[in-house]
Amino acid sequence: MPRALKPLAVTMGDPAGCGPQITQLAWKARRDEALSPFFVIADPRIFDPSLPVAIISNPFEAADRFGGALPVLPIELDAGASLIPGRPNPLFAEAITHSIRRATDLCLSGDAAAAVTNPINKSVLYQTGFSFPGHTEFIADLCSTAKAPIKPVMMLVGGGLRVALATIHVPLMRVPEHLTPETLSEIALTTHKALQLDFGLERPKLAFSGLNPHAGEDGTIGSEEQEIINPVAASLRAQGVDISDARPGDTVFHEALTGAYDAVIAMTHDQGLIPVKTLDMWGGVNTTLGLPIIRTSPDHGTAYEAAAEGTCRADSLIAALKLADQMARKRSPLDG
Repeated sequence: MPRALKPLAVTMGDPAGCGPQITQLAWKARRDEALSPFFVIADPRIFDPSLPVAIISNPFEAADRFGGALPVLPIELDAGASLIPGRPNPLFAEAITHSIRRATDLCLSGDAAAAVTNPINKSVLYQTGFSFPGHTEFIADLCSTAKAPIKPVMMLVGGGLRVALATIHVPLMRVPEHLTPETLSEIALTTHKALQLDFGLERPKLAFSGLNPHAGEDGTIGSEEQEIINPVAASLRAQGVDISDARPGDTVFHEALTGAYDAVIAMTHDQGLIPVKTLDMWGGVNTTLGLPIIRTSPDHGTAYEAAAEGTCRADSLIAALKLADQMARKRSPLDG
């Protein structure tokens, strides 16, 4: 079984969602999938009573216990919260965020190789004062300092594609106002650096997608490509970044699959996620670029219905664990 120098830290996620089921399924598949050791920061009671669990006091114990039991660094759910799969409860919020904070801290201290975050339901957290749009922004804030604020980039990996997003949860009619030269340049530079650092690509090839059909068709179907995207691409090329002008959204992902590009920067959320999820609905991975730590996550939500029915699939979590391990090895090539 391959091993990283440090184990991976898995967060609890929403305990009423798929997190407990997919975590134990991933541990059960550890040998078939050749997974490196990981531990989960969770209340041990969220797992099936028949599952062998090893309570650990620090991450260094995880590797030795991983072969025979799921290592759990314990935290406690609110004593008044009843756990029913499929039924979210705001009383879980404190433990959910504590698990994320602990995993992030362990990665920042070097005690864990990467953080792999199980899905959360933001609406549950919002009821208790959570003020971040989601996981990505919360972890970026935990990693930021007053002198070095972090602007994270979301990238989806799956189906042979790597797709970074220029905008995420933005109404379509408001997307153009978010596509500033400064923002696009920062996203491209962050993606370029991450492909070098975390994916081992010495000279990564990037593509901007177009915002408009046919990438604006020389300005006849929109001007964003000519006025914003292409000038940014030219400036980046002058800095040594191998990146295309805006490519038509209906062909650029096929071009990437043929090897023309190592990653595509998509202008909108759905433009980027549709090809990834179509090619690999179950095994896509969400990773956050631009952090001082490695963070990956399954590319799906809490799946309350599947949690209630006991039919959750661990494909995406397993893929997230593998990608996190691969990225950790690129950052620390002497590990293993």
